Amino acid sequence: MRYAPVGRAQPVCKRGEFRVGAIGLDHGHIYGMCNGLREAGAEISLVYDPDPARVEEFCRTYPGAKTARCEEEVLEAPDINLIASAPIPCFRGPLGVKAMAHGKDYFTDKPPFTTRAQLEEARKMVKMTGRKFAVYYAERLHSEAAEHAGDLIKSGAIGRVLQVLGLGPHRVNAPSRPAWFWEKDKYGGILVDLGCHQIEQFLFYAGARQARVLHSKVANYNHTDHPFFEDYGDATLIADNGATQYFRVDWFTPDGLRAWGDGRTFILGTDGYIELRKYLDIGREFEGDHVYLVDRTGEHHLAVHGKVGFPYFGRLIRDCLDRTENAMPQSHTFLAIELALDAQARAEPIVDNSCRQR
Repeated sequence: MRYAPVGRAQPVCKRGEFRVGAIGLDHGHIYGMCNGLREAGAEISLVYDPDPARVEEFCRTYPGAKTARCEEEVLEAPDINLIASAPIPCFRGPLGVKAMAHGKDYFTDKPPFTTRAQLEEARKMVKMTGRKFAVYYAERLHSEAAEHAGDLIKSGAIGRVLQVLGLGPHRVNAPSRPAWFWEKDKYGGILVDLGCHQIEQFLFYAGARQARVLHSKVANYNHTDHPFFEDYGDATLIADNGATQYFRVDWFTPDGLRAWGDGRTFILGTDGYIELRKYLDIGREFEGDHVYLVDRTGEHHLAVHGKVGFPYFGRLIRDCLDRTENAMPQSHTFLAIELALDAQARAEPIVDNSCRQR
């Protein structure tokens, strides 16, 4: 819950030009979000969370941040440009609607919504206010390997993208998890919580404007003491341009792995393929961000850690200041979670005699 990459400082704005107020520190991804924004020149200025211990830790990490007395103080602060948030997932969408209603742009951890109604309400508010509702799809936006793959695809390195295979294993680390982690109405289900990462990458790499879910399934194989938890899910999708995806997400990272998950992405093109080993190269190197490319000229291993950076955050800041849309189109942001919600709603529960199903 505390995956927070640190990159090079590459400011895109003047000192004091872009200020961030943080609301909701339930998930440690808030640190990855704020690290990226700070490295791009933002000032982390104000924070509110009902838990004083979490606020104290946040202020130690970002010494310039002042403590707000309530949520409304952050929302109403005239010098705050953007609200960054990582509360319990079911509260993220409604908070974004409030932020936009207060004239603020909004940046939240994934998943941004746990219901379709929340998504539609946010869409209405974006249209009404012209504010931005951005989402921290970190498995692409905070991975140098994933960023470099996008550059390779844009350059034509593997031709037309035909299929994307995504693997998103995570370590459950049960003793450290809060109560809401196990409650499906709080986190949205595994295909919403973890699947939206995978779907976002598929849409991006395939250059898709629309897609649909063909099939999905979920299970609770090994955590039946938490009957509303899902520890496995997968789905198959097809895009409007004919590209397809299969992804698998799970909570079965073994204790022996040196990272929280061996995240991998395989991208098949007409002229080659790419494999991403994002967080480590098992049995060999602890350092992540490995890109393996096979094309018409040969086999290539590109170790890109520390060489690409995280351009999304600077683009997001400039989009907020300039009212442009270069970091991520709003339609793309919403489509990724819409498809995840659809996959979750349609998911077939896997029935296994060795586990108790809902």
